[in-house]
Amino acid sequence: MLLLGIDLGTSSVKVTVVDSQSQNIIASAQFPETEMNIQSPQNGWAEQSPDTWWENVQAAILKCHHTGLYNPSDITSIGIAYQMHGLVLVDKNQQVLYNSIIWCDSRAVQIGENAFNAIGHEKCLSHLLNSPGNFTAAKLAWIKENEPAVYDKIDKILLPGDFIAMKLTGQTTTTISALSEGIFWDFKTNSISADVINYFGFDQKQFPNIQPLFSTHGNIAKAVAEKLSLQQKVTITYKAGDQPNNALSLNVFEPGEVAATAGTSGAIYGVSDQLKYDPQSRVNSFAHVNYTADVLRIGVLLCINGAGIFNRWTKDLLGNAHSYNELNAAAEKTAPGAAGLFALPFGNGAERMLGNKMVNSHFANINFNQHSPAHMYRAVQEGVAFAMRYGLDIMRENGLQPTVVRAGKANLFLSKVFSQAFASVNNISIEYYDGDGSYGAAIGAGIGAGVFANTSTAFANRRSTEIVEPKYISEYNNLYPQWKEQLEKHL
Repeated sequence: MLLLGIDLGTSSVKVTVVDSQSQNIIASAQFPETEMNIQSPQNGWAEQSPDTWWENVQAAILKCHHTGLYNPSDITSIGIAYQMHGLVLVDKNQQVLYNSIIWCDSRAVQIGENAFNAIGHEKCLSHLLNSPGNFTAAKLAWIKENEPAVYDKIDKILLPGDFIAMKLTGQTTTTISALSEGIFWDFKTNSISADVINYFGFDQKQFPNIQPLFSTHGNIAKAVAEKLSLQQKVTITYKAGDQPNNALSLNVFEPGEVAATAGTSGAIYGVSDQLKYDPQSRVNSFAHVNYTADVLRIGVLLCINGAGIFNRWTKDLLGNAHSYNELNAAAEKTAPGAAGLFALPFGNGAERMLGNKMVNSHFANINFNQHSPAHMYRAVQEGVAFAMRYGLDIMRENGLQPTVVRAGKANLFLSKVFSQAFASVNNISIEYYDGDGSYGAAIGAGIGAGVFANTSTAFANRRSTEIVEPKYISEYNNLYPQWKEQLEKHL
């Protein structure tokens, strides 16, 4: 029995096929090979085409089939992980009405702030666990205000994973976790927030049916099954945002456990058993994959929009002819601190942990006679690590006290420079595990289908592949305050 996981990222779609008995990866594929573009029609805007996502999902699945390492007819369940907070709008014919306004888009910041003030800070934080901020609800309000003709045609409001499930099955469903990440969910009333609906004037009929996250979200439509060489009895049994899903893939379910990623954005995700929130909404709380009203499991998310995208930008600008491995090797030849060069990785939209400010990216202390591209590569990766330390300190203020961080060996965590900078500046060990978001989505599908009796069974064979211990604690304890000083000049 095989499980298929789909990870709809910002840069690409990844799929993985997992053997349910061994929990081992049979095959994986990614499409496209080059990173997907983010469209920015105006400063601070960020959009992608949902129809392009769907084309890439199909291409990635077929590419995985073409490895010949398994029989596609043995796939029984599909799980979906997806970039969080995106807004997808479809009409009654399930046709996309507008490009998806994705997670790093900043156009709705003021709309969210106005809602925060109107509904009331204490009411928002205690019921929604967040300010409306720049999340999906505020983006929908922007559509309502600025594109009324589009808004009037809306049949359903979807998160990106809901959209991919719809394209696979023809059915629309959502989950409490998805609604909470959009800031539509009231944790006190355990329902869609009346305050948000009433303030913005939304129609509750526009929301899909709410299903348990681990449950059947529909069977594959006949035409899709034929095109993708799948059996029509295949079901979608799991949908989760990329950060809750990454936590699942790393067996992070219980209070005190922490997961980290450093793809296009950087994120640290911890689990709490309390309806806690940051009074300034710098880190954000959502329903975790195993949340129920009776057993609270809240995912506390620190997100830095500029992480891997900063590394890619630097590569494109300075070393496009080189691979990431070559870039990382060059950075390794320089010492911690990059000879006094500091980088702020905040050039990808408003940063929630900085009060939704557009700080943008900066280099400080460039010396034309001293600094080489290698120093810039190192400064960028250290800058991301410093930014994650800044956010982790906020999480500590809010009661999370991680003793170890779990991460997949992917993206920036493939770099020894970044890994050691992250471990050292936080004085914390990193446990690495094989597999990525698509692996987690496949395991989630198995949990949702009842293939695994519980999460412990699902991860019975999960073992750490490597542990990185802090090595340069004193050096980074000296460097971090200097980096922070540079940041505070722009706040």
